[in-house]
Amino acid sequence: MLCALLVTASLVSLRGMERSLHAPIGFDPKGVVVAMADMQMAGYSNDSALPVQRRIIEEASHIPGVTAVGTVNEAPLSGRGSGTGVYRDGTSDLRPSNILSLAKYFAVSPGYMQAAGTKLLSGRDFTWDDGPKTPWVTVINETLARRIFGTESPLGKHLLTSGGSRYLVVGLVENGKYDALTEPAGNALFFPLGQYHTADTTLIVRADRPQPEIAAALNHLLSSIDSSLPFQLQAWDDQMAFVLFPARVATAALGVMGLLAAMLAVTGVFGMSASNVSKRMRELGIRVALGAHRGQVMSTALGRPLLVLVVGSVSGLALGVLASRLLAYLVYQATPRDPLVLLGALAAMVLIGLVATWIPARRALSVNPAQLLREE
Repeated sequence: MLCALLVTASLVSLRGMERSLHAPIGFDPKGVVVAMADMQMAGYSNDSALPVQRRIIEEASHIPGVTAVGTVNEAPLSGRGSGTGVYRDGTSDLRPSNILSLAKYFAVSPGYMQAAGTKLLSGRDFTWDDGPKTPWVTVINETLARRIFGTESPLGKHLLTSGGSRYLVVGLVENGKYDALTEPAGNALFFPLGQYHTADTTLIVRADRPQPEIAAALNHLLSSIDSSLPFQLQAWDDQMAFVLFPARVATAALGVMGLLAAMLAVTGVFGMSASNVSKRMRELGIRVALGAHRGQVMSTALGRPLLVLVVGSVSGLALGVLASRLLAYLVYQATPRDPLVLLGALAAMVLIGLVATWIPARRALSVNPAQLLREE
């Protein structure tokens, strides 16, 4: 039972890991260098940071090989970020009980969507003309659009956020992962940096040149703009490795435990089978002498060990289904309902049964009644 449980859990984790590596997360970290700058430590306020942020974006876009540049206050899946309540336009009572939906929000610069690889499904991206003297605008994701506007297009419509701010929806982007890979499809709002000033700055730079070269150019650029500005450069893929770390640890641990459990299961079933055959050799000889078929001999010799294996396997698979609910908190889309997981677990248990009973079965089928009678 324990063997089947661990084998099922390890296969669920492996399939979840495979999905997580190809899952749609709302952005594409490949070929991107991230620069996390602490502008507050350098003495910038939310308002005074904007001119420097614009200069960084402008100069970074001129680095050879760079195809897109943008900033976000907190990158998705960074373990940080903020949320707000969202109300339908026209709501006058903004108490929390009247919130239609909660949503993550991000302050992004023009060009962030392209740099991050976030697909703009309809509408427009932000521009630097979206400033404090123009109507407040937002870009929302598909889930939030369906939650507020149903099947209607959200473009040109308004929504309210906590505090009573009213925003015009100018764009619609694909869904993404914002807090964890295992989260369900969540709601998200994007505000233009020109209207939502913040010193929290994560520079996203997409390029078609090797990342070490881009990182070196960014290091020189940021140091030349403000030598007192602390920043950290990292490939976005490397940053994502931290997000996948819990799933990788769970998969490796379950894989090792599954292998050990399989070895114990083989040893236990083999021992039981061999002992059963040894104790019943005289009976088996008599059955063969009386004309018993090979199937009847096998049933007599290995029936009990195989019954134990089948009952334990079924129980273990059932417990594996329950355990997958816990794994879902660590591994993306961990589910035992995947046909490959079920077939893999069944195949593993069948293989364990064959390996464990092969030698006892051969011994049972090679019973020689005449030799047994002479020994008696």
